[in-house]
Amino acid sequence: MKNLALSPLQAFLFLVVLVSGLILAVIGSGNGYFQTFTALTLINVMLAVSLTMTNGFTGMFSLGHPAFMTMGAYVAILFTYPVGRKGFAMPALPEVIAQIHLPLPLAATVGALVAAFMGWLIGRLVVHLQTHYLAVATLGLIIVVQTFALNLDGFTRGGRGITGVPREASLWLIGICTVLIIVLCWRIKHASLGRAMLAVRENEMAARCFGIDAFRLKLLAFTLGAGIAGFCGALLPHVVSVMSPKSFGLILAFNLIAIIVVGGQGSIVGAILAALFISVGSESLRMVEESTGVYGVTQVIVAVALISFLLVRPKGLFGLKEPLIRSS
Repeated sequence: MKNLALSPLQAFLFLVVLVSGLILAVIGSGNGYFQTFTALTLINVMLAVSLTMTNGFTGMFSLGHPAFMTMGAYVAILFTYPVGRKGFAMPALPEVIAQIHLPLPLAATVGALVAAFMGWLIGRLVVHLQTHYLAVATLGLIIVVQTFALNLDGFTRGGRGITGVPREASLWLIGICTVLIIVLCWRIKHASLGRAMLAVRENEMAARCFGIDAFRLKLLAFTLGAGIAGFCGALLPHVVSVMSPKSFGLILAFNLIAIIVVGGQGSIVGAILAALFISVGSESLRMVEESTGVYGVTQVIVAVALISFLLVRPKGLFGLKEPLIRSS
């Protein structure tokens, strides 16, 4: 098997060809449903890989990605929403911002920076928490952010949500971002920075004894993960053309955790494959729900499948390993 393993450069070229071929095939089909589903699946891949970096590399157990997605989404919409309609949809928006219109890549970058900054602020308070304590804290963060979004009616339209968000998130933009984020997380994992993160994950006390600043590394992973989540959150409403405070909630947090647990906490390849499998599986089950009228069965099946899978492979598909790719 080692002789069949790809080098990182070969793996990168294979990824570029695979994503490009997928996008060309989906666009060529002319089917709007497949285009939207492919865009959402690629966004799930980005989220899974970023959460693998945050949780898998350092051993943290954060559930906060949906909160940072909400932040990034609303910030981006402030700059991409049509200027002529901002006064009606967002009456509390300052005139200076209301007159600014940015292209989606730039607006999404602003949303990612805001989410990363908030991640850094919040991370300074919570990353020292261990396992389920951090999970509860970040779970609470999702509720807090949703509550703020519901009550800031002059900026977010509250529970009514913002409709008519311009569909500026092309498949090519999402595909390029997916490749870049995968490469970024891969480079971090196989650099000295990533090895230090993995050392903290395996034994934080021993890592500290060797001079590794565990708090700084955890905060960095938390901040980077928040920034990527904010970027993904900024892209998603520009795919589906609507945004509400409950667009990114507890169900999304559960699905993301399921993805990295199935793929293996720390495996980028595992996260990608698990994201693809769960995205396709969930969509297939949703169709079954609509045809049978039995709603909610998707989450039950995913939960049962997750428990069954963990009984068989408690470390996930690959654990920390990256199958068929050489580390250097």
